[in-house]
Amino acid sequence: MMMTADMTRVLDTGARRIAYTLEGPAGAPVVVLSNSLGATMAMWAPQAAALASRWRVLRYDTRGHGASGPHDASAGYALADLGGDVLRLMDALDIGQADFCGISMGGITGLWLGVHAPERLRRLVVANSAARIGTAKGWRERADQVLACGMDGVAAGAPERWFTPGFQRRAPATVQALLADLRGTAPAGYAACCLALAQADVRDDITAITIPALLVAGAHDPVTTVADAHAMRERMPQAHMVTLPAAHLSNLDAEQGFTDALLTFLGA
Repeated sequence: MMMTADMTRVLDTGARRIAYTLEGPAGAPVVVLSNSLGATMAMWAPQAAALASRWRVLRYDTRGHGASGPHDASAGYALADLGGDVLRLMDALDIGQADFCGISMGGITGLWLGVHAPERLRRLVVANSAARIGTAKGWRERADQVLACGMDGVAAGAPERWFTPGFQRRAPATVQALLADLRGTAPAGYAACCLALAQADVRDDITAITIPALLVAGAHDPVTTVADAHAMRERMPQAHMVTLPAAHLSNLDAEQGFTDALLTFLGA
C-alpha cells in the first residue's frame, strides 16, 4: 500500500489499484461507503464527517473512477468485479465484517455483496438504486457515447438527473464539484462500469438477503424511482424504506435527512 499527500491510500499500485481513505477511531465498527457512477469517494464527505466520531469510515473510489484508475477496462467490468473489489479491500485491511452503504451503482454493488457475501456485512444501506438499473441497451449506448465523444455529453445532463432544481440553486459549488469529478472520470473506466450495469440484474437473487437493510429512495429521482425501491422492499424480508425529497444523489440533495436516516439505522 502507498499513501498520497491528501491521505488517500492506494491498495496495490498496478492495474488493480483501489484508492481509499480510512478514518475514525481505531477499533470502532467499520462502515463502507460506495460511490455512484461518475462520482468519487468525495461525494460522501458530509456522511463521513457525521460518522467518523463513532465509526471507522472506509471510503473508496470504485474501479474506473477517481484515483482507482480504469483497471483493465477494455472488455468491460462485471458486477462481481465491483463487489469483489470491496471484499479485496476489506481483506487487505483485516476487516472481517462491516456495515455497507452504497448509492446508485454503489447500491447495486451492496446488493451483490448481500447475496454473495452476507457473512461480511452487518447491515446494508441501498440508496437511489435498484436490483436492475435501466436497460442493457441504454447502458451500452452510453458506453459507446463516452468512448467516442468523451465525458462532456454525459456531464451536460447530469445536474438534472442528480439534483432537484432547488438544490442546484442553493449549492452551485457542490454541483460544480461533482461535475468536475464526472468530467475527470476516465472514459474507459466509466464505459466499463456502464457495461457492468448493462449486465447487472439481481432481481431474482435479493430474496436471499436476510441481513437488516435500509432502502433510500428519492421522491424526485428520474433514474431509480420510488417504485424501484418498493420492488426491492417486496423481495427483501428484512428491509425497510425511507423516501427523501431528493433526486438521484439524495445524500447531497437531502443531506440532513439522509444522514439522520443513516445514523438511525446504524444505531447512533
